[in-house]
Amino acid sequence: MSEERLEPVGEPVVPDRKGKKPAKEKKRRKNRVAKWLREMKSELKKVIWPTPKQMLNNTVVVLVIMVISAVVIWAVDKVGSYIVSALFLLKG
Repeated sequence: MSEERLEPVGEPVVPDRKGKKPAKEKKRRKNRVAKWLREMKSELKKVIWPTPKQMLNNTVVVLVIMVISAVVIWAVDKVGSYIVSALFLLKG
């Protein structure tokens, strides 16, 4: 039987100097980054940014809701601790 050698199809893969990526791939990567930056810039132009007055109003609303939530949690905790204390006193 004769030995057949199969040759790879396509261009041979030869690493560039010292394992560096080929210049073609670097160029593609730069193009992808540039495209991503252009798309991000166009999307940011579509954003409706809040005015300083709206920002202040939203901040105040968030702070008020946080304070109300803290008071409610504190009250539930106090009521729960009184109930547990009462149960311990009843037990003896």
